[in-house]
Amino acid sequence: MRKLLVLAILSSIMFVAVFGGIIDEIKSRGYLVVGTEATFPPFEYYNENNEIVGFDIDIARKIAEALGVELKVVDTAFDGLIPSLLTKKLDMVIAGMTITEERAKVVAFSEPYFTAGQVIVVRKGSTPIKDFEGLKGKVVAVQLGTTGDLVVSELKGIKEVRRFEKFTDAFLELKNRRVDAVVLDSAVAKAYVLSNPNLEITSDVLSSEQYGIAVRKEDKDLLEFINKVLADMRKSPYDLLIEKWFAE
Repeated sequence: MRKLLVLAILSSIMFVAVFGGIIDEIKSRGYLVVGTEATFPPFEYYNENNEIVGFDIDIARKIAEALGVELKVVDTAFDGLIPSLLTKKLDMVIAGMTITEERAKVVAFSEPYFTAGQVIVVRKGSTPIKDFEGLKGKVVAVQLGTTGDLVVSELKGIKEVRRFEKFTDAFLELKNRRVDAVVLDSAVAKAYVLSNPNLEITSDVLSSEQYGIAVRKEDKDLLEFINKVLADMRKSPYDLLIEKWFAE
């Protein structure tokens, strides 16, 4: 009986060693693979040195540092992020991604790390659109797969919804007068409008949603680790990042 017990314990130890969780795998390879969509300032975007930087990237770097590994950032179309995560091309996704019931059916989300909302952007000098009701009869541009896309898709009476892989393409359509409005996350819209004075935000923040970091449901060890890093950051470094990326 004792021999059987010892064998059972050794087998258990070997199982844990071989299948020790995603964190062991990440530490063994020496880098954390993070997926994002790098056209979403100030959360993630390319700087003048062609490096992906931003609020989300700084958070990802903190997680990698806490793991003791390098950070590898993979730029992927937004609607391809979750499929890439599920097929194990990525370890986690941080991309200004709103926590929704539909997404939570296929991935696990960290504790929320940012609260955002949707706003309406129009050309300066055109008729202001104050709320979603004002979008009726209009041609509206959104970024494919984002919360703006989901919200606008549920509205009745919109003439046409045009979807783009990059939000900058949606704004290009607005500038070229091919759409009447863009619906987008407030922080990103504010950053874009600041450098494009021919556009303006004409609505208040029309919704409230929370961003989370996505991992595979089975990677519970990584999810717990990420939540701990986020909790530690909120004690001071998190506030510094808020000031860095969202100061007027």
